[in-house]
Amino acid sequence: MSALFLLFGAGLLISFLGSLPLGTLNITAMQIAIQENTRRAMSYAVGVAIVELMYVRLSLKGIDWILANQRIFYYMEWATVVLFLILGLSSLVAARKKTGTAKPIQLNNRMHRFWLGVSMSAINPVQIPFWFLWSSYLFSTKLLQSDSLHFNVYTIGIAVGTVSGLLLFIFGGRWLVNRINASQRIINLLVAAIFLLSAIIQLFRVLNKPMQERLQPTAFSAPARLDSIAETPVVLPPFSYIHACSKTPVL
Repeated sequence: MSALFLLFGAGLLISFLGSLPLGTLNITAMQIAIQENTRRAMSYAVGVAIVELMYVRLSLKGIDWILANQRIFYYMEWATVVLFLILGLSSLVAARKKTGTAKPIQLNNRMHRFWLGVSMSAINPVQIPFWFLWSSYLFSTKLLQSDSLHFNVYTIGIAVGTVSGLLLFIFGGRWLVNRINASQRIINLLVAAIFLLSAIIQLFRVLNKPMQERLQPTAFSAPARLDSIAETPVVLPPFSYIHACSKTPVL
């Protein structure tokens, strides 16, 4: 039982820390909380977390399928570049408008914020190599086992960590904006800068490091399934290689 608590805590901590660097998903959560309300921002956070859990389970059970269908994820990564570019330019346009209530394109619509979170998280396939690497490390330490109970405990911990990280931006962002009296124009400019830089980072990632390379830590070779490496020690430097494989393109 203690091992399951450790596994839950590991999933929570990895996911929470992976949600902290400034990126498109957490900044959008903060923007919704500031320009709309916290209830909508929390619905968005739940949508993000649900899709991330799907990617986690895919990385646990479907790595062979991922490597056999890399063209799909290649197109998704290019779509991410285009999407981030559009959202960044939209935020710039909103910042230039004189009205203080101008919203960028991702918020200037009637889409339920839960589905906005689902769609923005779904178009972010870089989560797959992130969770593939961390899951392979936990398999190598024998903390994560190849059975439904361990997988469920692990993914629940990840869900709690993701939502907790986004809640930090939702409530912390509102507090910070109120503290410094930041205008909507400044917020839109900040969001535009993050989206545009994320587009550049994602473009560099796609051109210089294909997903297949990001799914291959030096200790083993894909397409071996994760549970086949349980006897192989996997060392992941937390601030070097793994940073290039974050949950979202980060600044």
